[in-house]
Amino acid sequence: MTFLRVMAFSLVVLLSYTLFANILPQVQSDPPRDETVDTATLDRAGQAAWGERLFRGKGTCTLCHNDLGRAPNLLKLDLGQSFKARLTDPRYRGAAKDADGAAAVAAYIRESMLSPSAFVVAGFGKKGTNDRVSPMPKVDGAPISLSPDEIDAVIAFLQDKAGFEVTVSLPSEPVATAQPEADDGPATDPETVIDNMGCSACHDLLDSGADVGPSLAGLAKRKDRAAIRHAILDPNAEIAAGFEPDLMPQDYGDQLRAGEMELLLDYLQALPAKEGAE
Repeated sequence: MTFLRVMAFSLVVLLSYTLFANILPQVQSDPPRDETVDTATLDRAGQAAWGERLFRGKGTCTLCHNDLGRAPNLLKLDLGQSFKARLTDPRYRGAAKDADGAAAVAAYIRESMLSPSAFVVAGFGKKGTNDRVSPMPKVDGAPISLSPDEIDAVIAFLQDKAGFEVTVSLPSEPVATAQPEADDGPATDPETVIDNMGCSACHDLLDSGADVGPSLAGLAKRKDRAAIRHAILDPNAEIAAGFEPDLMPQDYGDQLRAGEMELLLDYLQALPAKEGAE
């Protein structure tokens, strides 16, 4: 009789936990949709439109190129005049100056995306570098990882916006602009979470050297686990000194799975403080 009571009690407890787990909201992201570009019908206007979607989306360009002063706002500038000013700036030592007109603009934009420190616009370099080092990551590497065709599309968008003839080549094969729809499941290590969420584009994580966002070194000495979680889910609730609101995406609660959040929190809590910092 006692055995039956114990079994019944255990069953009730297990069912209660199962019910409770299903009632709790689950933080889980949907896999990104796959956009395949049909090169058979892609024209210059379509390439420029694709480039704008990449600029605002996968390329994460608008995280910095906005009104907050982290980088020139390319969506509001007179790009025709701006590109000419960059190419004639006495400090410019890049390769694009050897080309003319639209070709020079394309070369300059490509150089800015792949070697952003080749020329840094005055006032937008990393602190203490005298505008010799750009805080912008290379777009062909993690976490952005634009393909050559995607880079050409962004160049086409910016050339078109600047009023120049689009000179980059159209892709010759169908290309996908996002990860496939098949869900590979949750990340199993914090480095993958950081790459997937693009954290190292703004914070100095995984040796990225980025300083668009505040340093997270020694974070556990300043915030407990709950406070770090809150800062990720509601980044505008408390803004670090010297930084502006709206730099960090507001939807990580939708993008991160619960397990991925815990991996990220474990990683951030274990970050050592920088040498000499209190």
